[in-house]
Amino acid sequence: MLNSVGLSILVLLSVAGATTIERVEYDYYKYHDMQEIANWMNQMAKDHPDVVTIVDYGKTYEKRTIRLLKIGLNTGEKKKGIWIDCGIHAREWIAPAFCQYFVRQILQAYKTDTDMKTMMTNMDFYVTPVLNMDGYIYSWNNDTTRLWRKNRSPGTSGCKCYGTDLNRNFDANWGTIGVSPDCCSNVYCGSSPVSEPEAQAVTYFVGSRKDDFLCFLTIHSYGQLLLVPYGHPNVTASNYNELMKVGLEAADTIKKVHGMNYTVGTSPDVLYPNSGSSRDWARMQGIPFCYTFELRDKGTFGFKLPEDQIQPTCEEAFSGAMHIITYVHSKTFSGAVATTAVTLWTLLLAVCVTSTNLM
Repeated sequence: MLNSVGLSILVLLSVAGATTIERVEYDYYKYHDMQEIANWMNQMAKDHPDVVTIVDYGKTYEKRTIRLLKIGLNTGEKKKGIWIDCGIHAREWIAPAFCQYFVRQILQAYKTDTDMKTMMTNMDFYVTPVLNMDGYIYSWNNDTTRLWRKNRSPGTSGCKCYGTDLNRNFDANWGTIGVSPDCCSNVYCGSSPVSEPEAQAVTYFVGSRKDDFLCFLTIHSYGQLLLVPYGHPNVTASNYNELMKVGLEAADTIKKVHGMNYTVGTSPDVLYPNSGSSRDWARMQGIPFCYTFELRDKGTFGFKLPEDQIQPTCEEAFSGAMHIITYVHSKTFSGAVATTAVTLWTLLLAVCVTSTNLM
């Protein structure tokens, strides 16, 4: 019986009395529910035991285990890290799709591309495909819940509404601007900073290793934006000029893939002011390069981005993310990477196109 998960599953087929084995490939260009993503994570660890391990680092309000994929070559030495999380807002389905695509790309590349192998030698990638697991599962229930944003914790005493906006719950100018104290609001910031278990998990895991992380990328939709710290209009990052420079270069790289324009800036400058975001919290911890990706589109489909846009969206966002990561790596490990970021993502994108044609 064919498993609907679509992982690289071995399927037994009976043909003229003989048994054959067919490999069913995971479809990276469709949306997957939480169980399918969990199975995919297990398969990645099984298929790539030399570079992939699963790390459990927290619990959701509904007691689901929050997991990430740690990807890198084991050198026996303490390494620097790149953080990428997706699915902090439940309805933004394109974000988990991107995290899965990102993992597939770097795992396909490192055995043949010397630059990616060097990166995996010097750094580990920590990728959380779905941070807000409870909310994501809830958004899959039916059309009524499809646009659910928050987690699923109950509101304050006396409130009948559920959920806190996890991207307003971090201890970064918490509760000051762009939030609501109303637990029924989509931007309800919680009863206190880091009141939510999902935010606590990230805060502990990243915070306890903050000196090891070079880059913090959090993936959202929609709007086609690259947001730099900070969300509060009265606070400016000490390395704002460099963040903007690298962000604008990443946006140029993105545009070269499918011609899509991404706007770069702080949230108050290009979107709206807000406080309590994970991006701002990470920068306040001293992680130098922190960005929020707001993926396609600009409002035509919004949170219900059609599946036929998953592939181009992931391809262009991957190019932007790799430009940032390559820049960070090159700056930290001077001379370790001679190839430019543009060349690197071109090589990795070619891997994807080749593998897609073979499917």
